Amino acid sequence: MTTPHAVISGASIAGLSTAWWLRHIGWDVTVIERAPAFRDGGQNVDVRGVAREVLDRMGLTEAIRSRNTTETGTVLVDADGRVTSELPSDGPDGATAELEVLRGDFARVVLEDLPAGVAFVYGETIDDVDDPAGDDGTDRVTLTTTSGRVLHADLFVIAEGVRSRTRDLVFDQADDVDPRRLGVTMAFGTIPRTPSDDDRWRWHNAVGGRQVHLRPDPYGTTRAILAFTSGEGLAGAARDEALPVLRDRYAGAGWETARVLDGFAASDDVYVDDLTQIRMRRWHRGRTVVVGDAAWCVTPMGGGGASLALTGGYVLAAALSSRGTDVPSRLDLDAAFGGFERWMRPLVDQIQGIPKGIVRFAFPQTRLGLAVRGLADKVLLSPALRPVAARFTQVADTDVPLPQIHSHVG
Repeated sequence: MTTPHAVISGASIAGLSTAWWLRHIGWDVTVIERAPAFRDGGQNVDVRGVAREVLDRMGLTEAIRSRNTTETGTVLVDADGRVTSELPSDGPDGATAELEVLRGDFARVVLEDLPAGVAFVYGETIDDVDDPAGDDGTDRVTLTTTSGRVLHADLFVIAEGVRSRTRDLVFDQADDVDPRRLGVTMAFGTIPRTPSDDDRWRWHNAVGGRQVHLRPDPYGTTRAILAFTSGEGLAGAARDEALPVLRDRYAGAGWETARVLDGFAASDDVYVDDLTQIRMRRWHRGRTVVVGDAAWCVTPMGGGGASLALTGGYVLAAALSSRGTDVPSRLDLDAAFGGFERWMRPLVDQIQGIPKGIVRFAFPQTRLGLAVRGLADKVLLSPALRPVAARFTQVADTDVPLPQIHSHVG
């Protein structure tokens, strides 16, 4: 009996979860990652809803808990840093989740728990995908990397980011992929911690559709975010290119803005993105399937991206495990991919359904709009309505049981 082989492009949470679960059901796995080495760092992510059950099944809940960011709650502050409202953070799915962790720490926990049988190729990307349909139903996909390396696989998983180039090699960009920009830009970075920082996520709204966020981390530094309504198209801009735009955009924003901008100027991990949802008509084609942000990016405004990434790896492996341990035919994969999509799509659609007008509400442009937003916050976050407000942070949750997975590794 030949062991089936999967190639996964992308070594963040979606790719590593898929690798973990595919190896669990008996597949050989090769992971291709464009970075020259594993990428630590990154901003806050969390484990919510059904993803907590997936993490439990991996036996990694306590490992993630031990990497907690140290954040204990979420507050809104005015230009003087005074707390004006507090978001619900009680329970596992509050604004600050029970399992709150940095992206790199989350990914490393999964990486370090991968069983033997998962190989890594760093510093390369997929340059060509040849996925012909064979007459015997046991054809393979042939992948060529930028270095000329050739790999043959029974399954190809694209687990890259929102702007996946590999996805665009396989799927029709006009018919299959629908990128939807939300009109919001976010700049992320790590800055020095000061005595004024505490263990809460502090969030300031300023006129002109601008937000400033400061969040604690477990490394003695502070994670900062500048979020604003934008049409600049700064996604992927280098720090030195983005900083003049950010300084101009945030002139007069107040609170800790100057500190954040000065911190970004000296930070080596500044990352800028224009928030874009990805909606795909289908997540599979031939022997190729897309998971994580490349398939369904929900953006930080939707929340739950890491939870969907972790869950997607499990659900895909569960669908494949129901087909047995032999090398799957194209028909086997079609059936497995269909089961994967039927289970995952309702969860993704729920998070991607951001209400109309939410950007206008979240990013007030005028002093009047800011005052109305502040009043609405006080009402929505009052003790009487806190249970209602808490529902907005309960994402990636479902009453549908996780599909059963069949392990074929002793």
